Amino acid sequence: MSTSTPEPTPAVSITGAGGASPAPAASLPGAGIPAAHAAGHTDLLTAQGRTSIADSVVRKIAAIAAREVSGVHDLGTGGARAMGSIRERLPGGTPSGGVTQGVAVEVGERQAAVDLDVVVEYGVSIVDLSQAIRRNVVAALERMTGLQVTEVNILVDDIHIDTDDEEGPSRVL
Repeated sequence: MSTSTPEPTPAVSITGAGGASPAPAASLPGAGIPAAHAAGHTDLLTAQGRTSIADSVVRKIAAIAAREVSGVHDLGTGGARAMGSIRERLPGGTPSGGVTQGVAVEVGERQAAVDLDVVVEYGVSIVDLSQAIRRNVVAALERMTGLQVTEVNILVDDIHIDTDDEEGPSRVL
């Protein structure tokens, strides 16, 4: 009868307010991230074949995940939103410039990086909002695609104020 020593669980860095601290990869599934994906492994390349995920799919997932976060008013720069508004009014135009407006991605075989242009609601903590957006985008992409998300860069392009959408009564003397 032989005794075997269990292999140590690989550690990954989880950064929080206090900095990076190693945590066992097995603890990550409770956070919605499969341990194998967090440790850098993916099921996209196997002995049976390769699964490729189009950039447009990653863009849509990232856009939807970012919009799910409370405090995000819209995605896209001012110019892109204005062009989307014009395009929407033209016959046969697409509404709102598309779901992926304001999202750029780089997708490799095992990893993805995301850039987001965000318009936030006035009064929301931008620091807290950006952390929530990152968590949601990373969790959605890693859960749905198996890709390791290396970074989510966020550019806060504008702040939405409720009066931006409303035109007040004109003052005529």
